[in-house]
Amino acid sequence: MANKRKRAAALRYRPEIDLAPTVVAKGSGNIAEKILQIAKEHNIPLREDPQLVEVLSAIDLHQNIPPELYKAVAEVLAFVYRVTKQDS
Repeated sequence: MANKRKRAAALRYRPEIDLAPTVVAKGSGNIAEKILQIAKEHNIPLREDPQLVEVLSAIDLHQNIPPELYKAVAEVLAFVYRVTKQDS
């Protein structure tokens, strides 16, 4: 059985500034752990979606996501907004 390394990707989306969500961090192994640690320290909601992380990992850093990912990322953003609203 293959040992899968943990992978993570982080997005930033500022509707008033950004045309689309942007990949601001991505990595596997220790880098993924650091991304998750920083998110937790800043109370940023986390959502596991290995398939989406796989696709986001192929996007260059600081690049907007392509239109074909809008629906999948919109679902993640809706999740973040729901979680954030519940916490406030």
